[in-house]
Amino acid sequence: MPKSKVILPGQTIGIIGGGQLGRMMAIEAKYMGYQVVVLDPTSDCPTAQVSDDQIVANYDDLEAIKKLTEVSDVVTYEFENVDLQAARYIEEQGKLPQRADLLKITQNRDQEKNTMKELQIPVSPFLVITKESEVESALASIGYPAVIKTCQGGYDGKGQLKIDSEEDIAAVKQFMTETGQRYIIEKWVDFDKEISVVLTRNFEGEIQFFPIAENSHKDHILDETIAPAIISDQLMESALEAAEKIATHLQVVGSFAIEMFVKADEIYINEMAPRPHNSGHYTIEACNVNQFDQHIRAVCGLALHEVHLQELAFMKNILGEDLPALLEEMPSLETGYVHLYGKAEVKEKRKMGHVTFIAQTEDERKQMIRQFREALG
Repeated sequence: MPKSKVILPGQTIGIIGGGQLGRMMAIEAKYMGYQVVVLDPTSDCPTAQVSDDQIVANYDDLEAIKKLTEVSDVVTYEFENVDLQAARYIEEQGKLPQRADLLKITQNRDQEKNTMKELQIPVSPFLVITKESEVESALASIGYPAVIKTCQGGYDGKGQLKIDSEEDIAAVKQFMTETGQRYIIEKWVDFDKEISVVLTRNFEGEIQFFPIAENSHKDHILDETIAPAIISDQLMESALEAAEKIATHLQVVGSFAIEMFVKADEIYINEMAPRPHNSGHYTIEACNVNQFDQHIRAVCGLALHEVHLQELAFMKNILGEDLPALLEEMPSLETGYVHLYGKAEVKEKRKMGHVTFIAQTEDERKQMIRQFREALG
């Protein structure tokens, strides 16, 4: 996409994927005056509810992709498992600032890890395997505990299995039988905490960083985020330096997230996401500009805003099992900002929304966290 191409309000942004990230992209785009068209196989998906039009089709339906490209002045996506042939077609039409090659790398855990090795950025030791017969030798090399992950398609703990000892090898082989593809076995990092760097990069290579977030997970799903992360200045500098190196090497355009493990005074890159990220939702209330607004600005060729944290933040994901308690609490909830995603079906472990609290002081934030946890039970 030429650097000089600017998409102005009134023109049309196409979004591949109709979930909550696409919804929040579309909301920001509509605030700015853009037209929005979403492609998703589910009619009246969360993004469609706040968009001007929807193309109801599968993500690999090339005719639908061509229609989206034709009616859009620029195309973006809310998740990385976009069909590569479709992405290349959109890029050939000059309408995919995020580039198909970026998708190719972030769709594959082995390519992500090898990119980190090439850049000499720390990752946990790993090996790629394709057959059950390679499990024992890989684990002999990596050691225990370890984790096996599918190279493609996993998210929120799906497509991975922890390996504590030789007794788990049978379960590993069963896991491989059920999923059937390439796998990565990596050394388990006994980390002190997980952090994420969310940034936005434009065509010219300018990068704006959001404050580093500190994340906690439950059942492999992001549960809570606080920002800024409680880390040393040295760790913050290391994390930002690594993130800048990665984003520059990959020629990122748009918002981009990198999850990292922290162990003592070291960081290890875990995974990357070439789009806005769950751990960056706090930016909507806590910063002068949020990750979705910056993303739209970047892919449309507009100048980025300088990022400022205005208040301390705490974000809690609301899963299906949390929703009844939240709805019961809402009439008396005086401080939290509730975001529900408009998903038609409530399911256990499904992300239905999030709530963000902002505070002036750490003591105030801790009090809000404690009270909200108690309210949700």
